[in-house]
Amino acid sequence: MEILQVAQHADDLDRAAAFYEALLGGPPAARFDPPGLLFFNVGRSRLLLEKAAASALIYLQVDDVRATTDALRARGVEIVDAPHVIFSHTDDSLGPAGTDEWMAFIRDSEGNTVGLVSHEPRHDP
Repeated sequence: MEILQVAQHADDLDRAAAFYEALLGGPPAARFDPPGLLFFNVGRSRLLLEKAAASALIYLQVDDVRATTDALRARGVEIVDAPHVIFSHTDDSLGPAGTDEWMAFIRDSEGNTVGLVSHEPRHDP
C-alpha cells in the first residue's frame, strides 16, 4: 500500500497553480474547472488542490532544505520556521543511516504550512 493522493485547501486555483508550479518545478498534471480541482504529480503521489479540502500539513522532500528556503525567501515566500536539524538517523528505520534530517516550514499562497525535508550526511560537532 502507498499514498496515492493528498488533498490541500486552495481558495484561488490560479494563485495556487503558480505557487506549486514554481515550488515543485513543473506544471499541473490536470485541472477540472468546474468543479475546481487542480492536480500535481509529486513522485508517485498526487497533490490535489481544491477549495473544499481541509488544510493539511504536507512534507516535501527536497535536495537541500537550506538552499531551497534561501531561494524561496528571495521570491518572497514566508519562512515559518527556519531550517534546522530535527533528527540524526543512526539506522534506516525513518531515514538513511548516518544522515541528519533537516526540516523547515513555509507558508504557501493559500495560507497553508508546508514542511520541507532533506537528508544530509551527519556532521558531528
